[in-house]
Amino acid sequence: MQYDGVSRPTIAVLRGDQTGQELLREALRVLEADVIGLELDFEHYDLSLENRRNTDNGVVYEAAAAMKRTGLGIKAATITPERSRDVGSPNAILRREIDGKVIVRTGRRLPGVRPVAGIHAPISVVRMAVGDAYGAKEWREDSSDGEVALRTERIERSVCRVVAEYAFFHARRMRAKVFGGPKYTVSPVYEGMLKEEMDAAAARYPDVEYEPQLIDATYALLISNPGDAMVIPSLNRDGDCLSDLVMQLFGSIAGAESVLLGFDARLRPIVVMAEAPHGTAPRLFGKNVANPMAMILASAALLSYIDDPRAGSASRAIYEATLETVRGGVATSDLGGHASTNEFTDAVIDKIRSKLEVWSTL
Repeated sequence: MQYDGVSRPTIAVLRGDQTGQELLREALRVLEADVIGLELDFEHYDLSLENRRNTDNGVVYEAAAAMKRTGLGIKAATITPERSRDVGSPNAILRREIDGKVIVRTGRRLPGVRPVAGIHAPISVVRMAVGDAYGAKEWREDSSDGEVALRTERIERSVCRVVAEYAFFHARRMRAKVFGGPKYTVSPVYEGMLKEEMDAAAARYPDVEYEPQLIDATYALLISNPGDAMVIPSLNRDGDCLSDLVMQLFGSIAGAESVLLGFDARLRPIVVMAEAPHGTAPRLFGKNVANPMAMILASAALLSYIDDPRAGSASRAIYEATLETVRGGVATSDLGGHASTNEFTDAVIDKIRSKLEVWSTL
């Protein structure tokens, strides 16, 4: 997103529930101008369960419209009620209203946390945000052999294309290889569509290493990964499962952030919504012990999409400061430390300020 240097980037802030909202406040502390050296404007929308019920999800549509206008959003975790006739999850509405096509989740090694096998380089899963098993038509019928269940799934070439294109673009930025893929041998018509677009994108990015694999082989090879940085393009449900696996391979979901992207006709991101991949953690609510890392990293990811060198520097400073804080022994209890939520954020803020001050002198 480009800015003229006069007007300030505006971020739509989507408030949430319980610990999700508490951790969003920590991320917003990091984004203050006296921390990152960049003036930002914020528009706040209350997506708490209570307010979604009070507005019959009207506030969710308002938040989506704001993100389409500003191009930027940061969202706290929200409660999804179990009752079928309730307001449900806001995520489906947000994805539809901003025309979100891709979800990117990146796992990375945390200092002091032992990963599985030899994994140490970042792994990003670039998955469809729409279609496939989610939203499929399902029904049951009687047959001579008893009841049968059926499902009709749908994917679109335009979505396959943007998933493949962004996977290679992201891999180039990460200096990673594009790895994995769908089960295109068993499903050449349906899942093969994504493989076709991956092959086409590979031709457009000859400088990016490309190692296509079937989805089952992808799972197996991840466990024996020699430590390469990887970007994995995937169908919607495959990506949902892969994201959970990848985060656990690094020993904790604390070092991961999630980004939902909407694109223009030239496949460039024009709407970005960043969030933590975890839920509202009701058992930690009000105790000042939850880990704010994922939300802080989400704020860093969001800044990386602002076409302003100050935003780029601030994004890098946040990433480095967050990981260095853990490396320096300041961590919340889930990572074996004793810091409170606020204390961890305070330490990160101090390191961000130091980094940016030093960088400005070089």
